[in-house]
Amino acid sequence: MKTVQIKGEARENLGKKYASEERAKGNVPCVLYGGENPVHFSAPESSFKQLLFTPYAYISEIEVAGEKYNAVLQDTQFDPVSDALTHADFLLAPADKPVTVSIPVETEGLAPGVVAGGALQIILRKLKVKGAADAIPETITVNVSDLELGSSVQVKDLSIADGLEVLNAQGAVVVRVQVTRTARMAANSDEETAEVAAEA
Repeated sequence: MKTVQIKGEARENLGKKYASEERAKGNVPCVLYGGENPVHFSAPESSFKQLLFTPYAYISEIEVAGEKYNAVLQDTQFDPVSDALTHADFLLAPADKPVTVSIPVETEGLAPGVVAGGALQIILRKLKVKGAADAIPETITVNVSDLELGSSVQVKDLSIADGLEVLNAQGAVVVRVQVTRTARMAANSDEETAEVAAEA
């Protein structure tokens, strides 16, 4: 996965009052879990743009009080009015332990069902993947070159690298080609043409 660097300052004073003071200064209160004790810190809101406004998954390289940690973003909270980021939770991602990350889905290829008038739909835009942080890909690519009208790709059909596990239900549909009204009309027209030709 790609990496993004976040430099934070340790938070000794906890609670809503101090968290509000941090937000007023343009910082986001954060907690890093997964170690012996949670690490409370704050970081500039601008540090999170690359994490939040991207289709890709990232490893966060966090530096707090001279210590460096590799972590993955686990949870975020936003202000209901301003939509500003108000809190972030991270989970340590050491190289020797598996982590669970939501990975975005991308498609490649041209589905024959789309050529026939169908609509390609990505049902699961992200998949939960478990594995070593350095082995988890930025995206999961699904080849749709064989998808006909009404067909789909399920989790069990995906080609996943060794050492990785997709935690979504094996029968869950990831991508499908939906039969549209246009495609249905075209199919009916082809059938009628075939019938006329047969009668002739």
